[in-house]
Amino acid sequence: MSGVAIKFLGSGDALGSGGRFQTCIQVTAATGQLLIDCGTSSLVAMKRFGVDPSLVDIILLSHLHGDHFGGLPFFILNAQFTRRTRPLVVAGPPGVRTRVNEAMEVLFPGSSRVQQKFAIEFVELQDGNTHLIGWINVIPYPVNHPSGAPSYALRVECDGKIIGYSGDTEWVETLAEVARGADLFISEAYFFEKRVKYHLDYQTLLNKRGQLECKRLILTHMSEDVLQKLNGLEMEWAEDGQVIDL
Repeated sequence: MSGVAIKFLGSGDALGSGGRFQTCIQVTAATGQLLIDCGTSSLVAMKRFGVDPSLVDIILLSHLHGDHFGGLPFFILNAQFTRRTRPLVVAGPPGVRTRVNEAMEVLFPGSSRVQQKFAIEFVELQDGNTHLIGWINVIPYPVNHPSGAPSYALRVECDGKIIGYSGDTEWVETLAEVARGADLFISEAYFFEKRVKYHLDYQTLLNKRGQLECKRLILTHMSEDVLQKLNGLEMEWAEDGQVIDL
């Protein structure tokens, strides 16, 4: 294939508003496949939309809330049961290995101690540093969303394309840097105009749109408050299963 394809496997919030799957974004390039976030429902979404988990090389995690990383235990167990041999890289905030292992032990006691037939490499992302992970470059930017570890917006470069992703956060000025020059900026819009700590709302994004110097912006992680108003939005929004070619 040529170019980069984005598939929204999950565009929903933590509570499944609108019947949507939790956050999971597949990026497919000529050089490989990655997931940006892997919410608890992600394996179900992958199988619903015909995505082969065994072809995923890298999983990037913006932060360590269940609707963004809780699918890892299921992904790893599925990989074991299907006899995966392809190495997997999981990159996320400091402490990511411990949090994933703890989640596995809560959900499936003893599972974190099983020796897989495939290598799992955990990479801890550090604020503002450029990380070369396989065939992608990733820069994590700190945002404001407490999750027991640093939470990040992510700027990902692969095959000459740049994807910016807000993760979950209230407005912070670094989002403008994440979006600058991006071929696609994916932003949460949890509420329509209600401002709450640690989350973005549509009205704030609309007011700040001029600072987000990206080629294309698409909304995700929407609550019922936003979903009920989709037809009146002045911005593009994601749907589960939607594909965007860059």
